[in-house]
Amino acid sequence: MIILIILLIIVALFLFATVKVVRQQTNYIIETFGKYSSTWQPGLHIKIPIIQMVASKVSLKEQVADFPPQSVITKDNVMLSINSVVYFKIIDPYKNTYGVENYLAALEKLAATSLRSIVGEMLLDECLSSRDQINGKMIGILDNATEPWGIDVTRVEIQDIIPPSQMQDAMERQATAERNKRAMILDSEGKKESAIRVAEGNKQAMILTADAEKEKLIREAEGKAQAVERVAKANAEAIKYLREAGADDKVITLKKLEAMVSVANGKATKIVVPSDLMNTVGITEIVGSTFKDSSDMEGEKGTNDDTYVPDENAEDMSSDGRVSVEE
Repeated sequence: MIILIILLIIVALFLFATVKVVRQQTNYIIETFGKYSSTWQPGLHIKIPIIQMVASKVSLKEQVADFPPQSVITKDNVMLSINSVVYFKIIDPYKNTYGVENYLAALEKLAATSLRSIVGEMLLDECLSSRDQINGKMIGILDNATEPWGIDVTRVEIQDIIPPSQMQDAMERQATAERNKRAMILDSEGKKESAIRVAEGNKQAMILTADAEKEKLIREAEGKAQAVERVAKANAEAIKYLREAGADDKVITLKKLEAMVSVANGKATKIVVPSDLMNTVGITEIVGSTFKDSSDMEGEKGTNDDTYVPDENAEDMSSDGRVSVEE
């Protein structure tokens, strides 16, 4: 019974030592008598005890290497502290196992030397504003250099670029001055725009005021012209109605004289009297008294105008038989 138990234990140990399961995204490098013999892919494998051994377990997952900051000098002799992050994955387990002793240390040193070489050819401002350019150059250098190690560098990121404290103070002052400059420029442009808009507003207001005054004068003139026209039409219609009603010449002449009196009361300095009214008895006295009353009214205002009434034989007569009477 004891012998059976011992045999079972030996068999279990033998199976444990010979049966191997390789996980996904992992490869095993197998050596036979110390020499590379095969690479086990994910799955179940049988290993011969004592004869075969697992030399290395290689992960095929993408890995991240965050390297410590490196001191780098730019082209304009500024000391910078730069740290980078490298993303890579192993694509050839055999090369990775037998091509380099410690691939992480080798990758770190290679990244540091490449970074110094790239930044040493650039100015400070270029380093601060061209991170993508630095990343691209480092990917090219690292990918070519790590190909014999079975490593594929997928991405490189510059995490921090730290200049010296004195340089940081100078950069802060420069940034502050630049912001103040832009603020002053924007403020002056705002004042300029405001002044332009105010001037345009004043100009538009003056134009509108002038247009309003012009429209007012035009409407006043049109109103006066319409008033005169309507008065004349009313007088003409009145005379027409009188004639249609059979009024004699004396009534019509009286209406004409009343119209002349209303005309004489205006501010006209020249009145044209029809010739047929000049033959009317007493026309001279009526017109004279009318202009006298008008002159008296003007005299009260401080004016001193004379009235002239031509007689029946006056030679100042127009060709159409009308007499011009000037005040």
